[in-house]
Amino acid sequence: MEIFGYVAALFIGFSLGLIGGGGSILTVPVLVYLLGLSPVIATAYSLFIVGLTSLVGSYKFYKNGLVSLKTATVFGLPSIVAVYLTRRYIVAAIPENIFSIGNLMVTKDLLLMLLFAGLMVFASISMIRKKRSPALPVDENIDTAPGVSSPNGKHPEPRFNYGGILAEGLVVGTLTGLVGAGGGFLIIPALVLFSKLDMKMAVGTSLLIIAAKSLFGFVGDIFNYEIDWLFLVTFSAISIAGIFVGTFLSTRIHADKLKTSFGWFVLAMGIYIIGKELFF
Repeated sequence: MEIFGYVAALFIGFSLGLIGGGGSILTVPVLVYLLGLSPVIATAYSLFIVGLTSLVGSYKFYKNGLVSLKTATVFGLPSIVAVYLTRRYIVAAIPENIFSIGNLMVTKDLLLMLLFAGLMVFASISMIRKKRSPALPVDENIDTAPGVSSPNGKHPEPRFNYGGILAEGLVVGTLTGLVGAGGGFLIIPALVLFSKLDMKMAVGTSLLIIAAKSLFGFVGDIFNYEIDWLFLVTFSAISIAGIFVGTFLSTRIHADKLKTSFGWFVLAMGIYIIGKELFF
């Protein structure tokens, strides 16, 4: 199964480069079911893998002027604080055995996997569902989504709904800390709605935010767990190789249909995890 885990690492980066996200949602299931890590360690490792891969992916957008550093700061700071505190204190404080329902013991590992499966189902719906308007995206659509630029071709300065974007940053940061996923499918709509960014700018800015909050969140885990750095760097390097392949193909493959198909795959995986953890 180990070889399939490393092949999946390539696919995670490939998906991120090709359709702008989604692949990171598979990182925890790959680490748990294919590579045999515990859910707690898998969510920690996922933060590093997703963070580093997203950082590399954001460079392409930054080079093309499609990253709003001001927006990344306003959204990213509360998100970084939330994910760090969640990993440093909240996850570490959750007891191994939480409560029981009949013969079912709800453990820390079970709770994290069910939370993650629920996130997968929610993310899959956002990938499957068709956009009603380019101005109100509901998912992570990358290079194929039309941007909204000013008449002179330049991207307008973001206009902030500070209350909304700060609240969203705290929620996404906490969620990322619990399940180890980047949460781009939540960040991108928030950036469009609360910062008035166009779609491409929102995707590039989202990648930078994901990178920052994921890597800072992982710092909180260094104090709590023993890290296998050789494995982590190897897996991340393979994922980064995948993102270069995906980015190269993104201008040659229409990603909309692929994103929808991938959404159905993520939905099936989420349902499988719920069934496996509760009934098998």
